Amino acid sequence: MPVIVKTALLLIASNCFMTFAWYAHLKNLHNKPLYVAILVSWGIALFEYALQVPANRIGSTQLELGQLKILQEVITLAVFVPFAALYMREPVKLNYLWAALCMAGAVYFIFRK
Repeated sequence: MPVIVKTALLLIASNCFMTFAWYAHLKNLHNKPLYVAILVSWGIALFEYALQVPANRIGSTQLELGQLKILQEVITLAVFVPFAALYMREPVKLNYLWAALCMAGAVYFIFRK
């Protein structure tokens, strides 16, 4: 499997955990004390880091640091939008499209030779 595919798959899985760690407590734990939300989020984030660190190590063998970061940000938006719409029941706004277009520009500039 190509390095960029391994990296992207690990980053997608990592971002799923990260997004839940960062935002799911707003829906599920809003009535709980803050320390409970923090502990639960840290527990979820452990799995995020267990995937993100190897993803970055593998990716860094063939990608420059900036490329790795932009890949991460594109994946973050690609994971966040469905999460916001499907899990959090937030409306999908046109702003997500504009953000994605800006990221497409970032991808172009960071990956051009």
